[in-house]
Amino acid sequence: MPAYLNNRRGEYTAWIQTTATLGLFLSLIVIMLTRNYTGADFDTWGWRVPFLVSIVLLFVSMWIRLSLNESPAFLKMKAEGTRSKAPISESFGEWKNLRYVIIALLGLTAGQAVVWYTGQFYALFFLTQTLKVAPQTANLLIAGSLIIATPLFIVFGRLSDSIGRKPIIMAGCLIAALTYFPIFQGLTHFANPALEEASEKSPIHVAADPAACSFMFDPIGKAKFLNSCDLAKNALVKSGFSYKNDDAPAGSVATVKIGDKVVASFEGAGMDKDAFKAKQMEFTDALNDAIKSAGYPTKADPERINQPMVLLLLVILVAYVTMVYGPIAAMSEGAPGRARLPTISIPPKPPAGRQAPAPLEPIIFFDLP
Repeated sequence: MPAYLNNRRGEYTAWIQTTATLGLFLSLIVIMLTRNYTGADFDTWGWRVPFLVSIVLLFVSMWIRLSLNESPAFLKMKAEGTRSKAPISESFGEWKNLRYVIIALLGLTAGQAVVWYTGQFYALFFLTQTLKVAPQTANLLIAGSLIIATPLFIVFGRLSDSIGRKPIIMAGCLIAALTYFPIFQGLTHFANPALEEASEKSPIHVAADPAACSFMFDPIGKAKFLNSCDLAKNALVKSGFSYKNDDAPAGSVATVKIGDKVVASFEGAGMDKDAFKAKQMEFTDALNDAIKSAGYPTKADPERINQPMVLLLLVILVAYVTMVYGPIAAMSEGAPGRARLPTISIPPKPPAGRQAPAPLEPIIFFDLP
């Protein structure tokens, strides 16, 4: 960045930070158009269309990258012969540089990645998977919140030039931590009041021997759960309903209590494939009947969705994103120029804006019972 813009780094780098959110916005638009065009075929072959369209963006991004010039600071180091000859070892083998990696990994990216993904991706999954809002409606609401709140990236980036990056980023993380629970409770209230009413009237409880329950993590649906506790919880997770855990005597078969109805699970160990499948279907049907009779909706009623209030809460979530993400790219200025790229490229979502493991966050949230 030219020297005369040094006092506006936060503002100018914040424009870069808008691209991820605007990219998500455009992807939602493409998905909505594809759903509208393919209709019921979206789940069979229509979902491939957005991936095919993205090939065009791949070539556009390659053209942009090849058109970029090196920064004046790098060109100066190159001309003076002061570039690092071993940037990776210099970044991670010298404490003065390694500390930037640690700060970025454990300080900046830990909170920022949670806020970024919770405010955008997790919010979308929460609407569709937990609150059972129709995909088109959920996509439209999320897209609206993204486009409304995106200008705040520039606002907070510019503000960071005046009061510093850290106060804004820390404030965003703190406010998010304090308000996430009431905001998501509000989303439930305004997006699916029938679900809220059923949860209050007939809460779901799983009573099981704690020692028999496994640590369940099955993001690709290949794991086999055979004990009664795991089978009960797995069925509820797949249905998208939350529940509370109750301790049961050791060795007892897990049960699911929904209001005044109790559905017993079963032990699948030792069963042959056909017998297990039949018993699992029987249990699932009984569970679904109990859930339905307790008033739990299978989908959100479009007539009862308070869209303005849902949109407002989603805008607030994205506003938190802009607070923590808008000023963060400018913090790469703290890394040493000789080894800046490897220093800021290791964290999951470092100041330079790269990302890796953090996208798994929403999947993990919804996969763990």
